[in-house]
Amino acid sequence: MSTENRSWWGWGTTDGELSEQESDALVVRTAAVLPGHDFTDHAPPKPSDLDVPPSRIRPPGALAALCGDEPVDRLSHARGKAFRDVVRNLLGHLDHIPDLVARPRTEQDVIDLLDWCSASGTPLIPYGGGSSVVGGIEPRFDGPAVSMDLAGLDAVLEVDTVSRAARIQAGIFGPALEDRLRPLGLTLRHFPQSFAHSTLGGWLATRAGGHFATLATHIDDLTESMRVVTPAGISESRRLPGSGAGPSPDRMFLGSEGTLGVITEAWMRLQDRPVWQVTASVTFERQEDAVAATRAIAQSGLYPSNCRLLDPAEAFINAGASVGGGLLLVGFESADHPVDTWLDRALELAIGHGGLVKARRDKHSGRQGGDSASAWRSSFLRMPYQRDALARRSLIVETFETACTWEAFDELHHAITSAARAAIDEVCGGAGVVTCRFTHVYPDGPAPYYGIYAAGRWGSTVGQWDEIKAAVSEAIAGHGATITHHHAVGRDHRPWYDRQRPDPFAAALSAAKTAFDPAGILNPGVLIR
Repeated sequence: MSTENRSWWGWGTTDGELSEQESDALVVRTAAVLPGHDFTDHAPPKPSDLDVPPSRIRPPGALAALCGDEPVDRLSHARGKAFRDVVRNLLGHLDHIPDLVARPRTEQDVIDLLDWCSASGTPLIPYGGGSSVVGGIEPRFDGPAVSMDLAGLDAVLEVDTVSRAARIQAGIFGPALEDRLRPLGLTLRHFPQSFAHSTLGGWLATRAGGHFATLATHIDDLTESMRVVTPAGISESRRLPGSGAGPSPDRMFLGSEGTLGVITEAWMRLQDRPVWQVTASVTFERQEDAVAATRAIAQSGLYPSNCRLLDPAEAFINAGASVGGGLLLVGFESADHPVDTWLDRALELAIGHGGLVKARRDKHSGRQGGDSASAWRSSFLRMPYQRDALARRSLIVETFETACTWEAFDELHHAITSAARAAIDEVCGGAGVVTCRFTHVYPDGPAPYYGIYAAGRWGSTVGQWDEIKAAVSEAIAGHGATITHHHAVGRDHRPWYDRQRPDPFAAALSAAKTAFDPAGILNPGVLIR
């Protein structure tokens, strides 16, 4: 992705923001759900009007060409893209911004920057694409900091077409990666919602989840080997399809969120680009039937590429569909063979649980009987921009996600929605909606993803969201679910992550941090104290 028109305050790019017509239509839809709310628009401040403090540090002469302290650049690297990040930017709150933005051009530059920061005791935060929604790239501490942007390391270095793998530098953005693989008929097939604005290194460092609902759901599943620069030296694992030789070195760095080293490249498993694609949408009158049908498909061995269950509120707000119990979007794809038979069987399972097939679409024939799936897909890609437009209008619009076993879902779902609604009642006067969808499904459980739409008060929405988030996180932790399925830990999830992980593992992780990063400069405050 070109960084020239990147939004410094919100999601994505400035030319991707909602048009006036889109914003007006969004306000009309939201007002139907939250009548009486004050939708006054609060435009973002101009960076030139903000009093950005001068940098407190200077790099040594040999590194000066790699580092910059331009105010807008520092502002755009100061935070991720969570709701609370966006609102603080809208309010012009400038606490905790990096003093320098470093842009290495080679791996040796990365080594030199780490050496300087280690010797000077200067914290360094790997930036990725900046799409963190959990406080993962924010220097939330006093004192100087350097943000390292690896966008200059963006090459596909080698492609092994026999093994279907490629050696790829960590700073490449999703669209550029796919553009370079497309002429070879190959794809990484990893499409998180942040795809256009995130990098391979960021996906690896946060154990990112992709768009596909089964099988290769996380970037872990696509990783063949990794090369990581740490202050203690370079760690490079061996290319293998699988190995039983002790604990996996890649597993040490996958999800390490920039605390143990800087990922500079990786060999990634590729796939042939799909040729056959079929999708369908199914409606249900009862939620329990919709959940049971989704579980049956997840446990059938069919492994659909898409299997998203939207609850009635999610289906109405983001797909324009009115349903009583849920809307199931299911799809299959293959580069090798037609997949109609697989979809036929999945629909048989859904119908057997009370589902009604509303639409079916084939990539080649264009057969279809409705457009809920297409409407939701389009809305899915625009959701972050819609979130920003509503944040400007004092709405609290944010998400949280988790995963649990099928057996535990009903109780967990009740606990989460009850906690969210109680918190909305307390901090927002009851004006709010909670939605739920399954983003990924496994034979042993789903990954529920929740959305909050609540009426806030301008100037108070960060605190209001923090209270809602804390209440929900307590419900998640208290019912044995994970504090995150694919959004990473960062700084925002730390209190609950500390409770989720076993104590002996926490001690081992701290020991690894000491071994890899003796000076403790890498992303302080994330994962470990």
